[in-house]
Amino acid sequence: MTRNTVVPLLALALATVLAQGAEKTASTAKMSAAAIVERNTAARGGQSAWHAVQTLSWSGKMEAGGNNQRYIKAPGMPAPPPNPNPAAQVQLPFTLEMKRGHKMRLDLQFNGQTAVQVYDGTQGWKMRPFLNRHQVEPFTAEEARTTADQPDIDGLLIDYASRGTQVDVEGIEQLDGKPTYRLKLTFRNGRVLRDWVDAQSFLEIKIEGTPRRLDGRMHRVAIYLRDYRNVGGIQIPHLIETTVQGVERTEKIVIEKAAVNPHVDDSRFAKPV
Repeated sequence: MTRNTVVPLLALALATVLAQGAEKTASTAKMSAAAIVERNTAARGGQSAWHAVQTLSWSGKMEAGGNNQRYIKAPGMPAPPPNPNPAAQVQLPFTLEMKRGHKMRLDLQFNGQTAVQVYDGTQGWKMRPFLNRHQVEPFTAEEARTTADQPDIDGLLIDYASRGTQVDVEGIEQLDGKPTYRLKLTFRNGRVLRDWVDAQSFLEIKIEGTPRRLDGRMHRVAIYLRDYRNVGGIQIPHLIETTVQGVERTEKIVIEKAAVNPHVDDSRFAKPV
């Protein structure tokens, strides 16, 4: 069947899908922002359960691009063998430790070396030996701002009002075939972010990320939260997928192990002397 012959069928199918989507959206109950946040908090395990969380740790694999990288041929050296799976992603082991007070530490294994990125609640530092940078470097102004804007352990919605965040319902939107509530979050500093909450499970399934500059232009970023599992009485996504507008390849973080309230000493967030 040629492309021209399938166009009418495709148009008919699209019209049917849109009609079904409109019907689902219409049947989704309109709720206030406060009610949606309340249902989201309960779905994630409840406010009391999250308030009891002092530390979190995640470990797993983080994708870092494909295997189809160009090689620089050194004089006298043979060309590398063809990669049997050039589209496969390189997966790097990582550990992320979080502690109340907005403390975060990321350890990332790469080529037998460990890259470290730490934020102690007020300032950040990093060490990137895979770039032949073995000295501690402070966060750039942009990195510090982006990290400071990230939510603490509780996430974006729990206790939002006490943090000076305003939450508004922008509408009901179909996402991955499911009706979702699209929320507009306006933070105390005036920053605005969108957050999508599943209208059935009331778990967050998409968060607007920080735009990235590629080819001289800013591209929208979306973070998808999937595969929620109960860990210590709270719901934690075990697959986090980031998409960048105009970029075909996505970036996935697979959480293989999550722990609630493990012992994490404050020294883990201290800058080396």
